[in-house]
Amino acid sequence: MVFDAIMNIKKDKTAALIEKLGIKLANDEKDLEGKPLMKAFMRRWLPAGDTMLQMITFHLPSPVTAQRYRMEMLYEGPHDDEAAVAIKTCDANGPLMMYVSKMVPTSDKGRFYAFGRVFSGKVATGMKARIQGPNYVPGKKEDLYEKTIQRTILMMGRYIEPIEDIPSGNIAGLVGVDQYLVKGGTITTYKDAHNMRVMKFSVSPVVRVAVEAKNPADLPKLVEGLKRLAKSDPMVQCIFEESGEHIIAGAGELHLEICLKDLEEDHACIPLKKSDPVVSYRETVQTESNQICLSKSPNKHNRLHCTAQPMPDGLADDIEGGTVNARDEFKARAKILAEKYEYDVTEARKIWCFGPDGTGPNLLFDVTKGVQYLNEIKDSVVAGFQWATREGVLSDENMRGVRFNIHDVTLHADAIHRGGGQVIPTARRVFYASVLTAEPRLLEPVYLVEIQCPEAAVGGIYGVLNRRRGHVFEESQVTGTPMFVVKAYLPVNESFGFTADLRSNTGGQAFPQCVFDHWQVLPGDPLEAGTKPNQIVLDTRKRKGLKEGIPALDNYLDKM
Repeated sequence: MVFDAIMNIKKDKTAALIEKLGIKLANDEKDLEGKPLMKAFMRRWLPAGDTMLQMITFHLPSPVTAQRYRMEMLYEGPHDDEAAVAIKTCDANGPLMMYVSKMVPTSDKGRFYAFGRVFSGKVATGMKARIQGPNYVPGKKEDLYEKTIQRTILMMGRYIEPIEDIPSGNIAGLVGVDQYLVKGGTITTYKDAHNMRVMKFSVSPVVRVAVEAKNPADLPKLVEGLKRLAKSDPMVQCIFEESGEHIIAGAGELHLEICLKDLEEDHACIPLKKSDPVVSYRETVQTESNQICLSKSPNKHNRLHCTAQPMPDGLADDIEGGTVNARDEFKARAKILAEKYEYDVTEARKIWCFGPDGTGPNLLFDVTKGVQYLNEIKDSVVAGFQWATREGVLSDENMRGVRFNIHDVTLHADAIHRGGGQVIPTARRVFYASVLTAEPRLLEPVYLVEIQCPEAAVGGIYGVLNRRRGHVFEESQVTGTPMFVVKAYLPVNESFGFTADLRSNTGGQAFPQCVFDHWQVLPGDPLEAGTKPNQIVLDTRKRKGLKEGIPALDNYLDKM
């Protein structure tokens, strides 16, 4: 009713509404009509801040209620130890358990407030606490600091209030903890406490930019600035490439733009040169290897026989989502793989490892029968597998969704001839050969784009998406309004300048939102000259300073 009266300029109705609801408009606002009046009216009638706060208090459970059922998801340790019980009951007198989720830059250059929630106990100025980083393992000393908390503060919008102590259930800021944590961690007073579970992001950093200082003398400032940027934004990755480039990876073009602005103005305070945004790809295979690949070690005494094959659809997503995990009990994991993905149970029990980094979406299976000394080289083969999956054969990108099978191993009887130096490079070569014989393909990241627009602008959206290899999979009208919501998939490497293009084609009426959604195979064979994937591989190799041209199979495959 309000919308109809104001937007369709029904002055008598509008005046009656303003009177009825007791809204006091300023003199200059009374002459407005249409959208400006709507804004002024809503600001007085339902101010966004108050309304939002009211909705939060009505609809979201309080910490006391929520922690009772969320403790199992939040706490990594046993569910009956002192810390877990205190979190469950939100007990202000229990041991302190606090999770720091982000670092907020302060007015001091290079210093941060650690911002997070107190789950149990109370955090006070000057108290001594254990600061546990994300890699802390109970009982070990790594990633653990015992320090005093200099000050506790309340973050009130733009202002901060120093405060004596903050009990459980509240959100707090801490001063003096930022030197010991990178992006987040657990703060506790209980010496046997495990970590709070680290936050998982549903988006992955897929767009990268190389940055360098315009003046080479400013390099130390750039490195320091990158460290601060990585600290202040939990989503950004700052990588130092072997080719000497500093890479910043973000979730999209806009996210990167903001990060680079922050880096230039706040963190490093130096002029920067930026490359064009580059998309990171993944490497995968389409079929099973057409032969069992063999590689011999440098001393010719050890042989590895191996093949590669693609994983069933959905398994790579499950590994990334944590449903299938490297830490799971192996029999339980084999049962899931057998039931859901029809893997052979005995094979599924013999997964040697996940990769890259021990948790990635590639698997190494041991399908050998009765090989002597096999367990002695397991660590070396796993190291070779991690290396191969982290730097794929086509363009040094991570692999995704590949299952490697070790079929047979011939080893030298003397242990000195089958050390890591002999086995690791051989394992890497045999995995590369297996990929090259199994129709390798590139995977490109894809955004899910949600576009809001009036009906008249829908045609323009289809035109823009078709030109950029996007496709619409859902179109719906928002009930009670003339707005349409169009959902589409858009490859990330086509998304640069997409927003500007879309606005110019729809007269500025369409509002897109992009979120990383999934990986899809880039059509075309990267080994065939002239195809798009082939061009991307060659460009990537050139950018990374690798040998030109895709390596030939003979480099990795040995003859009997």
